[in-house]
Amino acid sequence: MIGTVLTIAGSDPIGGAGIQADIKSITMQGCYAMCAVTALTVQNTLGVTDVMDVPPDFIRSQIDAVFTDVLPDAVKIGMVSNTESIRVIAERLRHYQPKSVVVDPVMVSTSGHALLQTDAVEALCGELLPQAAVITPNLPETTVLLGREVHTAAEMETAAKELSEKYGTAVLVKGGHLTENAVDVLCEGGTIHRFATERIETNNTHGTGCTLSSAIASGLAKGLTLTESVRTAKQYLTDALKTGFDLGHGNGPLLHNYQLFS
Repeated sequence: MIGTVLTIAGSDPIGGAGIQADIKSITMQGCYAMCAVTALTVQNTLGVTDVMDVPPDFIRSQIDAVFTDVLPDAVKIGMVSNTESIRVIAERLRHYQPKSVVVDPVMVSTSGHALLQTDAVEALCGELLPQAAVITPNLPETTVLLGREVHTAAEMETAAKELSEKYGTAVLVKGGHLTENAVDVLCEGGTIHRFATERIETNNTHGTGCTLSSAIASGLAKGLTLTESVRTAKQYLTDALKTGFDLGHGNGPLLHNYQLFS
């Protein structure tokens, strides 16, 4: 049986992040991708110039359309920019009780554009994060959630433990912004796991967070443990970065289907 994954996130017309990256990542992990769109963005590799939120009632209808027909094995949540939409999604999750929820707390784009309204952070923390099987903040997002900056792998471990205890969920703190090796730290049930890979020197990192979280959700949908899902997802992301794919004039996207060209 093929695992099914629902991604709830924003759309990216350049195809490198958001819903488009999620669908590509989920597909290449051998799962069936479904989606509920939360926002339409105007962006490319150079940056985000505009965002139009999908009305919360329409987000609810999309989620209902999926769950009343196909029960997802896992749900991945990415960009949700406003409080009302966050509350609608949280309420639907409480209603349907999906088995595995991965929340990527998207706050800022790779190019530096704010994607989460300031007043929505409280709703994200209070309503969505506690429902997750795992949350996947990068270092800037960890700083917002924790209230202090994180600079080293040791500080990442402390941060992961604190956030895990605070929200009652596993936490994967991503170290892509470190200047050292590419180390991600997972805290699950109080136990720390480090996932270290070589750092790939590239500016083409558009959508890496979306890709990783979707791949993790796919692993969970296939019945892998969280640790196995993270390890598999991180290797997939590293291999995609290694291809040296270069598209656009800014922070380029990944070649999600690189396996087809090897």
